[in-house]
Amino acid sequence: MNPVYPLREARVGKYLVIYGLAISLILVGSLKFLVPEGIEMLVSNSPLLSWVYDIWSVQTFGYILGSVEILAGLAIALRPVLPRLAAAGAVFAIVLFLYTVSFLFTTPGVYDPVGLLSPMPGQFLAKDLLFLAVAIFTLQDSLLASRQPLRLMRREETMARERIAP
Repeated sequence: MNPVYPLREARVGKYLVIYGLAISLILVGSLKFLVPEGIEMLVSNSPLLSWVYDIWSVQTFGYILGSVEILAGLAIALRPVLPRLAAAGAVFAIVLFLYTVSFLFTTPGVYDPVGLLSPMPGQFLAKDLLFLAVAIFTLQDSLLASRQPLRLMRREETMARERIAP
C-alpha cells in the first residue's frame, strides 16, 4: 500500500493538482509570446524586477519569462518518469510565484479605496497564492518520488489496488 496516498482518489487528486499546475504554467507562459506587454505594469512597479527593463525590452523579457514558465511546466509534467526534473521545475515555479505574489504589495491599483482587492489586478494576482502552495506541494511530492525506484512505486500501487478492490 502506498503510505503517502493510500486511496486511489487521493492519488487522482494529487495528479490533478500537479498537472493543473503544469498546464497553467505552460498556458500562461505561452501567453507571454502573444502579449508580452501584459506584464509590463507589474514588472515596472516591482522593486525586485523593474531593473530588467534596463537590460531587455518588454517583449524580450516577456519571451524569457514565458520560456521559463513553459520549461517549468514541462518539467513538472514529467514527474512520473523524472521526479528530480519535476522537483527542479517546482523550484522554478516557487520562485516565479514568489515574485508574482510580491506584486500584491508593489502594483498600483491592487487595492480599492476601501482596502479590498480590486478585480484587476488585485484578484488576478491573489490566485498566485494558491499556485505558490501547489508548487510547494509539487516540490515535496517530487522529492518523495525521487527517493523511490520506479519499479518499487509500481509494485506498491499494484498491491494497493489489490487490497482496495472489492
